[in-house]
Amino acid sequence: MVKLDLERINAVTPYKLFPTERELEFQFITDYGVIYTIGFSQDELLDYEETYQFAIINLNHQKSPRDRKLRDTVVAFVYEFFAQSDRVMLYFCETGDERQSLRSRLFEWWFKSSHRSEVFFSESATIPDEDGTLNYVTYITRQDNPNLVRISNEFAMTVQVLRQKPE
Repeated sequence: MVKLDLERINAVTPYKLFPTERELEFQFITDYGVIYTIGFSQDELLDYEETYQFAIINLNHQKSPRDRKLRDTVVAFVYEFFAQSDRVMLYFCETGDERQSLRSRLFEWWFKSSHRSEVFFSESATIPDEDGTLNYVTYITRQDNPNLVRISNEFAMTVQVLRQKPE
């Protein structure tokens, strides 16, 4: 089970995180008054026990301008998750407002522009739903994950299955 050290996270994040009632879930408020919840929940999409889905939710649905402190807070939170090398993070982009492509690119940019991005390996895919809406999914793990090949193969097979139209 994943344990996150909130004290260590808050020592390096520009925005202070506060625990919620749910395990592995935290909230913070930006300088612009946007309230975010971020967290992890165990996921079974991949056949790998250390897979967790990452979520970031704008609770009050306020527009958030380019905010480097938001990026730095989220990236520091994700780095803490990867304190152990065998974890896998799945990131799905919400599709309700047709801005999933933008969210996918933004998260990818946040992560790749961070100072430790070379430590990680990621793969992304698009999976159309029955209406043709593209769902963006990415997995990230550390390059030194001893199960990297297995995880990559599992991701590819899962994406292939999900892309098949039901008969």
